[in-house]
Amino acid sequence: MYEIEAPLAIVGDIHGQYPDLMKVFSTCGNPPTQKYLFLGDYVDRGRYSLETICCLFTMKAKYPTRVYLLRGNHESGAINRVYGFYDECCERFKKDLLGLELWHTFQRVFSYLPLVARIGLRIICMHGGLSPELHSIDQLKNLTRPIDPNDAGLHTDLLWSDPDLEMPSGPNDPLFGPSERGISHKFNKTAVNNACKALKVDLIVRAHQVVQDGYEFFANRHMVTLFSAPNYCGEFNNKAAVMLVDVNHQCKFVNIAASSNTPARRSRNETDLDDIDALIDQMSDSENSTDR
Repeated sequence: MYEIEAPLAIVGDIHGQYPDLMKVFSTCGNPPTQKYLFLGDYVDRGRYSLETICCLFTMKAKYPTRVYLLRGNHESGAINRVYGFYDECCERFKKDLLGLELWHTFQRVFSYLPLVARIGLRIICMHGGLSPELHSIDQLKNLTRPIDPNDAGLHTDLLWSDPDLEMPSGPNDPLFGPSERGISHKFNKTAVNNACKALKVDLIVRAHQVVQDGYEFFANRHMVTLFSAPNYCGEFNNKAAVMLVDVNHQCKFVNIAASSNTPARRSRNETDLDDIDALIDQMSDSENSTDR
């Protein structure tokens, strides 16, 4: 479990929308000046999964105390084998027949990504949601990696579960129910309130679901869903949002509109990752120039 101090920016699902990730940085600030926590789902769906994940991994390597990456449910081979990342790796590296090897390497790295972050003892963050097996903060601290998220249990719920606005939350109603996703659970408002008390936090931040304004509160503002891929898949016409947490743990949201100048992808069978490294150096130089 990451232990992170505010201030920082929290980012939800990106899903391969690399130009929109660049817009997050241009709107909210570049690392290392701005600290970031990303909640997972970096790959699949969008056209630029490789650029997105390589950029974020490079930033994490270069600024390990300023960029934090959680695992999402799409950082799993069983999922990204089907929803685009596998095909992107194989197609763009078919010239050297390295796509399959590259994809397997990413899966090994994904298996070591943390599932949970705590911000200043006040805010808990994960990709998915709550679990009927979650009873204390020590369980989150003691999660071991690598993790196979395909087995039922706490780690699967942290990646997959969802709040349900329509689920009854009376004193005799169950806190959890079967999920329409066919994996993990859905949970009600009482489950959120109980989890906040058990974990001794004020707010739970999660991603995992498209919400029209980029963020949506649940359970009397004790939980918020954050989604950071605008106009998701070119179909939803949704806004994206980034959550800014100041040093006093006060939160505000910045909306991110879809990028209007998405660059054409180069030939699918080649890529130059030096471009991403150079871009990050350029970001750093820009921030240093601004500081001066």
